[in-house]
Order: sequence, then structure tokens, then C-alpha cells
Amino acid sequence: MPRSKPFKPSNIPCTYPGCTKYLKNSSGLTQHLRIHQTFPRLRTLPLGERRTQSRSRSPPVTGGGDARLDDIQWDPPVLPTRVQYHPDLNGRICDPNGNFITSNSVPPSKSARAADDYSPYHDDLDYHLADLLYRKVQMSAGDIDALMQIWAAKHPDTDPPFSDHTDLYSTIDATELNHVEWQSFDVSYNLPVPSGDTTPWKTQKYKVYFRDPRLVLRNQLGNPDFKDEIDYAPKRVFAPDGSREYEDFMSGNWAWNQATLIAADPKTHGAVFVPAIAGSDKTTVSVATGQNDYYPLYLSNGLVHNNVRRAHRNAVTLIGFLAIPKTDCEHESSSEFRTFRRNLFHGSLKYIFESLRDAMETPEVVLFGDGHYRRVVYGLGPYIADYPEQVLLTCVVQGWCPRCTASNKNLDGEGGRRTQAHAERAFDALTHKQLWDTYGIVGDVLPFTWDFPRADIYELISPDLLHQIIKGTFKDHLVTWVGEYLEAVHTKKKAAQIMADIDRRCVAHVLLPPFPGLRRFPEGRNFKQWTGDDSKALMKVYLPAIEGHVPPQMLRALGAFLDFCYLVRRNVINEATLNAINDALARYHEERVIFEDSGVCPNGFCLPRQHSLVHYAYLITQFGAPNGLCSSITESKHIKAVKQPWRRSSRHNALEQMLTINDRLDKLAAARIDFTERGMLSAPAARPLATAPASVPSNPPHRDDDDDDELGATDDLDFLGEVKLAKIPLRNYPRSPQAVGDLVKIPMLPTLIRRYLYAQDHADQPDLDLSSIPLDDCPDAPRKIKCFPSAVATYYAPSDHSGLHGAIRERIRAVRSWRGKEPRYDCVYVEADPEQPGFRGLLAARVLLFISFKHRGISHECAVVTWFSTIGNEPCQDTGMWMVEPDLDARKKRVVDLVNIDSILRGAHLIPIFGEGFLPRRFKYSQSLDSFKAYYINKYADHHSHEIAF
Repeated sequence: MPRSKPFKPSNIPCTYPGCTKYLKNSSGLTQHLRIHQTFPRLRTLPLGERRTQSRSRSPPVTGGGDARLDDIQWDPPVLPTRVQYHPDLNGRICDPNGNFITSNSVPPSKSARAADDYSPYHDDLDYHLADLLYRKVQMSAGDIDALMQIWAAKHPDTDPPFSDHTDLYSTIDATELNHVEWQSFDVSYNLPVPSGDTTPWKTQKYKVYFRDPRLVLRNQLGNPDFKDEIDYAPKRVFAPDGSREYEDFMSGNWAWNQATLIAADPKTHGAVFVPAIAGSDKTTVSVATGQNDYYPLYLSNGLVHNNVRRAHRNAVTLIGFLAIPKTDCEHESSSEFRTFRRNLFHGSLKYIFESLRDAMETPEVVLFGDGHYRRVVYGLGPYIADYPEQVLLTCVVQGWCPRCTASNKNLDGEGGRRTQAHAERAFDALTHKQLWDTYGIVGDVLPFTWDFPRADIYELISPDLLHQIIKGTFKDHLVTWVGEYLEAVHTKKKAAQIMADIDRRCVAHVLLPPFPGLRRFPEGRNFKQWTGDDSKALMKVYLPAIEGHVPPQMLRALGAFLDFCYLVRRNVINEATLNAINDALARYHEERVIFEDSGVCPNGFCLPRQHSLVHYAYLITQFGAPNGLCSSITESKHIKAVKQPWRRSSRHNALEQMLTINDRLDKLAAARIDFTERGMLSAPAARPLATAPASVPSNPPHRDDDDDDELGATDDLDFLGEVKLAKIPLRNYPRSPQAVGDLVKIPMLPTLIRRYLYAQDHADQPDLDLSSIPLDDCPDAPRKIKCFPSAVATYYAPSDHSGLHGAIRERIRAVRSWRGKEPRYDCVYVEADPEQPGFRGLLAARVLLFISFKHRGISHECAVVTWFSTIGNEPCQDTGMWMVEPDLDARKKRVVDLVNIDSILRGAHLIPIFGEGFLPRRFKYSQSLDSFKAYYINKYADHHSHEIAF
């Protein structure tokens, strides 16, 4: 049903002290205030500056007005959340001796160092060069020597910064800031070996390398990079309606309950509870050279916010390499060897974390990144691991759930929560075989947490979005089942044709016009080797690609699962979201029986990774949003901590070289943090470029200020959620509105501008029908306009791959030729009715042109668009996505309109509704938005789109 256009604008001032931002609607104000509260250091324009800018903010869309912002009446709303901190373990500051001091005390002065003391480097340029060569470029030793020799030959009167690679390495090694030495210990089989038993693994020694986790945690807590992104106490976050919100780890119930247990000892009051979050996962660095496997162990702390742990900023530290015992095929499957392997794993972890034990009950004084000392109590926190690692950690039999006692023969049946107390009672009452058969417990190994204070491994298993949901349930199960279904109901040849059509549809979704964050599938979905990014990318376009080829119930099952997936991956999860998560999971369980009824899953769904979904709502209340504990964090760490160091090694005794490389990388990072904190580090000045030779054209072809498809994450704190035109207008475009209209084939452009200006002058008539206004009554069109190739939308979307502060910058393009080929006209969300939630208050449009012009001294930045109207008043029952169709006039031509870019929220992704027909093999994807009668609003394009359209 078409929604009314034009619509009434709304300009609401921000009520946060010192902020002069004006929001478009009340929902935008609520989100903006959340940003202020979450990031109190958010820089805003000085009072009055916005109104004195040369570029005024004209009303957002056709039909708007230019009423003075001072005249807007608005009752200041309350801040969107309220935070309650733990009353006892509340992170009070103290002196270096542990004596509490007043909260307004000035941090103690640090050790005096000269302002030009860059030791062990000569100056900041030497540091920049060392960081460039060793970390960024990863230059080989021989190339470093050659570079220094060239440098010396070029400047014979001065010495090069480093004489050779040895000098460079020794300089980095001389950094002592927060250095934690690598240690090692040997582990071997310690039971008597019968005479004549030559089993190789019983006589070998296995070396484990590690760094003291206590010292590593102290360094993390003292890192000034995190001082504004850290919680010093467990917290409960409440929305204005009093409901709980879960985001960072310390907002969950587990940290609060642990602090309450610790607070039973009065000497711990005022301390900081620091959960040690560990993670481990085997990784293979090279198959071609002999299956080189490594077993890295990582450590983080629960105080830093989830966005910091995901942002690759040294909040996750490599602390060990566990041993991987191997033997020949004869002994590999023996129960004796499997028991030894489990004991080796748990014994190693127990030894490594032993240094934390004393400070898990008696507080120690630690210097934090804000310069203050605090008393600290450690504890073993959640363990990040995939399913094979989880059953190893909990000493549970493969096929059972590591969190509950549901039978491995019926995981959807009854089962209580596993606890250490329950396991101890079972040990006393049952035999090893009964433990194995009844509860899936491996009775001859104890988890490493068994003797640590307040540590219950069954509670510490974290949710794993990557392996349980993205690569597990979606890729390994649902995508595979759809293929098996097609092969079961069609001939093999017909099934192959359908799969080929699904591949072409996947290509059509993401090729043209491109959409930020959507991966290209030049070969469709038939990846030879899947990655987590592949699975996440396919999730975004898979559902409409299979429509028409599978039954509606199968679509509903996939849609329900995708809703569950996107909901649990949100950055902030409130009680309403938890209810939606449970509802989506219930719908998925109800609809997935289609796979059982069709014979694809004749034995039901006794699958541990799918069973794990039932625990997500509870785990969110315990640990906060799951994206802060996902194994994708440790897997991404593999690249810098394991794979790249291995490639830089000589392959001989590679592990020891990898330790050295990690050591040096940590020292470079520590030096950077120290120099930055002391205000001594700045980017090296760029040398001016030489004058271009005469052969270079003086007027090169236009290039946009950022030629990337997507700008992506940004750490800029100045974002305020707005859309701005590109910095540089299109060159070689005419300035006359009529000439521009003729060039871009929009001859009515001057008329659109005149009616737009009429609407600006009649803001008191929001329901005005502009088409009925005589053109002679409208203001004259400006003589000159500027055309722009794109606009940049900046918005707050922390659930997506955003910057440290949750910001995303996205480029929206409207050009006649994209990279010398087809035209590109992106789609956008346009704000319509701020009183309506989600997509009900939005419109979909396609941008044909970005322009700016002045009228009566006011600058107007606008977009020429064509509209899409919704089909029906609800989303599609099968896919769960809104359907839209192009607006057509009496001549069956697309309706063209002019809107102010302030009304544009961000880019939108539209997917054709293919129906049951096959897509032609030579279909031109550049025409996809012109060739179909109806489209889906893709709510799975990214998390922000899902929140808009859910």
C-alpha cells in the first residue's frame, strides 16, 4: 500500500548538556542520547556553532518547512538507560599500598622521563621505521640489510637509523615496557610402563610454552588504550521501562553473582572482580608442508567492553602454545591414549593458571590504565571454544551437550543443567561406564577448573556464534539440507539446474548495484573451502534465492532461524529481544519438521550444535551479548599470532621463532602505547610530491574523495548520525538545472526543484498535494546547481562490523558509469513517519542524482529519487521480508521526486522477487532494479537493516 509522500519534517534538539545536534525524529533522539551516555567523551559542536555555519540545515524533504529551530517545543526525555553497579565489589581507587582514597583523588604521577626519551629508540621516526619494517611490511632480514646499505650509500655523511637487521631486532628486544617472558615446561606419561611396551607416546616429552597469565592481565588492565572502555564493577543496565539490557560482559548476571560470592569476605569489599576469559583452538598453518598444527591459548579480561575485545587492540593476548600429542595409527584410537591426551590438556591449563590462585581470594593492588590503583580479585571466567573443544573442556562424551544432561539420543528432551556438584555426586555413586552411558561424563579425567575457587567449568562454556550458528546450523545443516531436498524430489539433472539457478540468483543479489558489506559470489555458493565470512555473506542473500524452488514451510524455517541468528548477534539485547529470540527459536523448531517429513532428516534433529540454540537466551543473561565471546575473536587472532609468524619463520624449530616474533610485536605495541600516552608520538610528516611532468594531464579524470564501495568501520567520535554529500562535485557536468536534467535523462528536474522550493515555503501545509499546485506559483529554479557522485551516511550500528565506538560510514552512489562500466544508482531508506516503528515509518527509494543549490541564501542538499511502495501492510508470511513495487505514473513510468538528504537514513538493499521462474543465464545484473515487478527489502543485508525491518 503506498505511503503518503511528502511528509512532515521534525527537527528536535538534543537535550544532552553541551550538544547542539538536531534530530529528525524522537526515535533518532533516543538513539543519539544512548550514544552520549555510552560515550560521554563524544565531541560535539560548541554551543551555537551549528546555527552559524554557512551551510544551514534546511527541512528534510519535499513538503518541509523552514521554521526557526528555536521555536520548536520539545519536552526533554530521560536518558535511555540506567546503570546499577555492584554495591560491594565496586572498584574503589586506592594508593599503591592498597589503602582506599577518595574518588576525586588525582592519579599518582608516573615515573619521570624526559619528554624526548624514546629509548630504546633514538626518536619517534626510528620507532615508526622499526614498526613499518617489522610489523607492517614484515620485511625479511636480508631486505632490511639491503635497505640500510642503500640508505648509507644515499647519505654517506650520516649513519642509517639501524646498521642492519640485527641492530633493528636488538633495538626492539631492548623494550622492557610490560614485558612478560615466555616460559616452558615438559609433560610426559607418568604411569608405570610395562616391560617390552614400546608405545611411542609413553616415552616422549611434550613441551608447553606459556606466559604468566597474572602478569598478562596486569598489563591489559594497565593499558591506557582501554581506560574509557572498561567496567570496574559488575553492572545491571536498565531501560527506561525498567527492563534489563545486556551488552558488555560485566552487564550479565554471572559477573554479578560471582562478585556477591566474593563479597562474603569483607576484606574484598571495594575491590575489582577481574574474570580471566580464556580461549583455545587448534589451527593448521600449512597442509602442503606436512600438516603443521599449533594449539594457541589466548587470554582476555571481562572488564573491557565487547567492542574492544572484537577490535584487535591487544585486549586478547597470546599466552601459550599447548602440546599436541600424536602417535601412530595403531595407538591413536586407544582409550589409554585418549585419556592421556585429555589429562595433558587439563594438566597444562591447570599449571598455567596456577599463578592466579592466590589472588582469586586475597586482593592484590594493580595499576589501571586511568592512572589509578585498585585492589583486584581474579576469577576464572568463560572459556571461548568450539564444540570439540567444549566437550574436551568439560570432560563430556562427544555427542552430548556440555551444558546440560539431555540424552545424546534425544537432545531436545528433558535435561537438567550440569554442575560440578552434580558431577561429584555422580562420581561417588556410579561406575565409569554408568557415568558414560547415563550422563555422558568421562570419568577418568577431571576438568582443570576443579580445584580453583568459584570455578565451575559447566557454567563457563560460552556461546559460540561462529561454529554453532553461522558455520554450524546454517552452513553445515540448512544449506546442505536444502541441496539434499532438491536431489530427493527432483532428478539429479533437474536438481543441478535448480542449484545453478540459485547460484545465479546469489550473484544477481550482490553484483549490481553493489551494496556495502555484501560479498560477491562470482561462482555462486559452491565454495571449495568455506570460511566464516563466506557463511555470513551467504546468509544475507540465501533466503530469497531459494524461493520458488522449495516449499513455503522450508522458507519459513530458514527465515525463523535467520531471525534468531540476527537477534542473538545484536550488540545490545533487552528483554523484548530475548522474547523475540525465544519466539524465533520456537518458530524454527516448529517449521524445521519439513526436513524430517521430506526424508532429508529421517532420524530427527539430535544435533549438538542445533541443540545449543536452546541455551542462548539463558547465556545472554549470564554473559551479556554473545558477540563478545565468539570463537571468531580467537580465530581472527590466529592470523597475527600464529599464521603470519609461521610464514616469517625458517620452518625449522618454527615455534620458538614464532614466540620471538610475538614477543617483538608486543614490544612494538607497548612502545606505541607508552609514546602515545605521553603525547610523544605523531605520524611522520609526508614529503611533498614532486611537480608532475609535462606529460601528465593537468586535469585528470574525476576521482571521488573515497573510491571504495564501502567506507566501513570508523573510530571517529564526531559522528552524529547524518548523511553528507561527497566533498568534491562532479566535474564536466553542466551547472544549469535544465542542462543537467537533459544529461541524466531527467528533463523534469527544474520542475522538481521548483515544487520542492514551494514545499519549503509552505511547511504549515504538510499534506499539500504538490502536483495540483500551478507551476507559476512556485519559486524559480536556481540558475546554478552542483552535482555529486555520492553521499556518505554515518550511523550507529555496533552490532555490525563497526568501529570501536559503534560507528559505520557508508557511501551511497548515483553515477552514470561505475568504474567505466554500467551505471550505478543505489537504494536508500527515507524517513516517512517517525511515529511508526521500523520499516513502517520508512520508505524505499532509488537515488538517481545528488545535487546542491542555494535559494534565498540557504543551501539545499538534495537527492533525485524514484519511489517504491509497499505491497500489503505486513511482511511476506514465508520470507518475513517487506515487499515493495516501483511507483508508476499514468504512463507506466517511474515516479521521480526530489528530497532533502536529511531525510535519508542510510542505504537499502533490494532483492528481486524471482518467483518460480529461472533466471536467464545471460541476465544483465545492472538492470536488476529495472527488470522486475516487485522486490524484497533485504533485512538480512546487515544487522542494522535487520533491526530496521524486523
